[in-house]
Amino acid sequence: MVFRPTSRRFEWVAGASAFTLMEVLVVVGIIAVLVALLAPSLAAARQQSRAVVCANNIRQIGVGWHLYAQQWQEVAVAGRFPKIAGSTNLYWVGNGWKYRARWYAMLGAQVRLFAFSKPSPDPALDNTQPVDGEVFLDPEAPEYINARNYPYGYNFQFLGNSRSRLGAGPTDWVRWPVKVGQIKTPARTVMAADSLGTAASTPTAERLPYDPTGTSANTHPSRVVNHGWALDPPRLTATGDFCDDGLRGQARSAPDERHRGKANVIFCDTHVERLRSKQLGYVVNDDGTVPLTGAGSNSLFSGTGRDDDPPPIQ
Repeated sequence: MVFRPTSRRFEWVAGASAFTLMEVLVVVGIIAVLVALLAPSLAAARQQSRAVVCANNIRQIGVGWHLYAQQWQEVAVAGRFPKIAGSTNLYWVGNGWKYRARWYAMLGAQVRLFAFSKPSPDPALDNTQPVDGEVFLDPEAPEYINARNYPYGYNFQFLGNSRSRLGAGPTDWVRWPVKVGQIKTPARTVMAADSLGTAASTPTAERLPYDPTGTSANTHPSRVVNHGWALDPPRLTATGDFCDDGLRGQARSAPDERHRGKANVIFCDTHVERLRSKQLGYVVNDDGTVPLTGAGSNSLFSGTGRDDDPPPIQ
């Protein structure tokens, strides 16, 4: 029997059924099991969704790469524009002037998407201003916002290294300008990818967490995505450059396999693939480090389809 209200009073009604406590517990238990079974799938679906958004983001930036070249006589954007004596070293990024703008900010201007809502011309903020343009950030790692320790690394060594060659004049750059026509295999030449920065030279278990601040702590070579804006090719040489010119021969960058063990990679024809570092030609040791020099193949970075040496710095 159950106790139920009528229009005039409460009364016991014989023969009505109700859930017993045991039946309720069984149902709750089944629901808990289903939730436990579905949770990994839901988490994987969310990760997949973030990876897709990341791929779409860098694809839009990649479109800007071609538009930039069309505007500047087919010259590919430099990884970071040089410091020229006697100049303000300010570059227009679509919604303001930025001191020594990096590649991603310059490309955003071409597609009317801006890396900085208020770009700063102040040299003191060059490495510290946070990127706040949503398209320029990775939803898998939304905390990676530092202008220097940036989540996407550019294939600067082959596509646009505007650093001055050692012992040469200030306008004798390592490899810049590079014409888009010099890239013979655009569909198999990496433009940019998720970047681990100089932490690639530190064992996985010993890497320091990301630091978005402008303090000296965020430049430690073992810190995740330190100097991430520049992506080194797989095989480096003792006579070539490194992502951080202050750490030449000491630390290198490599892709960050942050999307379920793979990195999003955009090629120069603007198609995006999700790949492991080894598929791109990198050698990855058991401890997670990538060798400084001598190992790997640059065939997907050189623009020729060959395993070319990176351009020498002298």
